[in-house]
Amino acid sequence: MPPQLLAADEPDPVEVVRPDGASPIFITADHAGRVIPRKLNQLGVSDSEMERHIAWDIGIAGVTRRLSAALDATAVLQAYSRLVIDCNRNPDWATAMPTISELTPIPGNENLSTEDREMRVREIFTPYHDRIRALMDARDAAGRRTVFVAMHSFTPVFKGNSRAMHVGVLYNKDTRTAGVMLDLLRAEPDLVVGDNAPYSITNASDYGIPNHGDKRGIAHVELEIRQDLIADEAGQAAWADRLARILPRMLERIG
Repeated sequence: MPPQLLAADEPDPVEVVRPDGASPIFITADHAGRVIPRKLNQLGVSDSEMERHIAWDIGIAGVTRRLSAALDATAVLQAYSRLVIDCNRNPDWATAMPTISELTPIPGNENLSTEDREMRVREIFTPYHDRIRALMDARDAAGRRTVFVAMHSFTPVFKGNSRAMHVGVLYNKDTRTAGVMLDLLRAEPDLVVGDNAPYSITNASDYGIPNHGDKRGIAHVELEIRQDLIADEAGQAAWADRLARILPRMLERIG
């Protein structure tokens, strides 16, 4: 048996909500959690740093679960911190297990052995993405439509630079779905909407959209919500309600 990272009583890396949800919408949240396996001794990162955006996408788990309930949509959430392994990065990339996140050193990611890296991939990354693929494959086999929506959140200030937008619509090859979402969100009178901002997606920067959207050839889009807007339950509920109203209109528009 290879060395184990996760103890038997530690959380499963994958949470699936409504696996048989009726909606065509299929939601993922790669950075929903911030659990760190006990074996890693919190990676040498302080409690205060673990509260910050470097550890997880603040608020996105609450939005995703509420949105799943409102739409009766399948959602797959990942429980472990992006500092252990970033499930929106290819495991071979340096950014998958960063030694510095924003300006914070991550001592527990220094000088990782091949075995250390393989444990994280085998026990966290692979089960998460395999479950997404299996659920999507089952929908394909049943002749069900799938529209993939990747949910993320972003920090209002990054390395001293303010980000004034409320939400970003991100895309790679599927500009049609993104274009519809841009139109619908820009029609909301209280929103400033980013077009492939605050990030842009490429095959060299992201894993989820290129692998579960582009390669599968299904309609897809990534949504980034500013974290201060969803840091509490009221904000999470408000954004879930907003997206539950907008996403069905997106489905109608893309046909």
